[in-house]
Amino acid sequence: MDRLPPLVDQYGHGVLHGDLGLGAFEAHLAAASGGHGPAPAGTTFFDSWTGLGVRRWCPPLLGLEAHCPPARYLARRRELGAYRATRLLLRGSGIATFLLAAGAPSELTSAAELAAAAEAGAHEVIRLEPLAEQIADTSGSVDSFIGYTAEAVYAATQDATAFASAAAFCEGRAPEAGEVRRAADRWLRDRRPGERLTDPTLLRHLLWSAVATGVPVQLHCPDPQPLTGFLRATAGLGTDVVLLPRPPHHARAAELAAVHPHVSADAGPYPGDTLARAPFGKLLFSTGARALPELYVTGARFFVRALERVVREWTEEGMCAPADARRITAMIASGTARRVYRLEAPAAG
Repeated sequence: MDRLPPLVDQYGHGVLHGDLGLGAFEAHLAAASGGHGPAPAGTTFFDSWTGLGVRRWCPPLLGLEAHCPPARYLARRRELGAYRATRLLLRGSGIATFLLAAGAPSELTSAAELAAAAEAGAHEVIRLEPLAEQIADTSGSVDSFIGYTAEAVYAATQDATAFASAAAFCEGRAPEAGEVRRAADRWLRDRRPGERLTDPTLLRHLLWSAVATGVPVQLHCPDPQPLTGFLRATAGLGTDVVLLPRPPHHARAAELAAVHPHVSADAGPYPGDTLARAPFGKLLFSTGARALPELYVTGARFFVRALERVVREWTEEGMCAPADARRITAMIASGTARRVYRLEAPAAG
């Protein structure tokens, strides 16, 4: 699949600034492939589905033949330098707009830096838990924590394209003020600096605060089913909610999106599993890429390859006309994301 529609990637992270040796590159490739520890003896993490994708699609973007040996590819990467290689890879990814998790560590590019490298649009998604954790590190009392958190959420609406939370469960009602105060007092009293926010009452408070702003909310949930009560309770409030589950729960997320008018879902890496479970205008694309620009390339190519295979089969079977196949592909690739996240279409030409 050499020609990609312009994509909107609704979830990703920055990429690394510096050059990488084989060991460092493989460590990031392993993380993307779900691997832990060293590769089996006699193999590398290029011997994975993601690794095959890197070798198939990335070398030609750097002036090499597809499937060249990993050592040759990395040598070419170092020859070009990290900055130029990153530009070539991102600009060859087929992604026109990136939505990036805000607050990236210093070794990763910011949204502005990635936008410049990719010659594309990039927008920030504000993660609610780190926002509250940063305030907790500096606030001296329960009152200041609650007040500053409310101010920070409101201030974020001025620039944020969306909020995001990793809450795995949320009740179908906002907590009362007293509940929030007691939970904040307990958490702040027992918390060590830098400790992650896991208190269910405070997570619920953050989520409902974000929903009240009207800015779209992403839920990065292992399994979306425990969030059903929250999805039901937030219907009619005017805020879009997007489910980004972990495999193998994309089909369940699509089913929930079909039921709730304000809910959309990530189409997942295998859109054939989700297209039959939700209206096409409820499904969106993401790579989840982090650190390696190659992961944006492979995420986009794998997705479009799978999506076009599905709609091509439908066309060949007479299920849809070629024009409908193109429209469905464009909808999932970018159209739905531009509507849900209120993004402007890229300028023509």
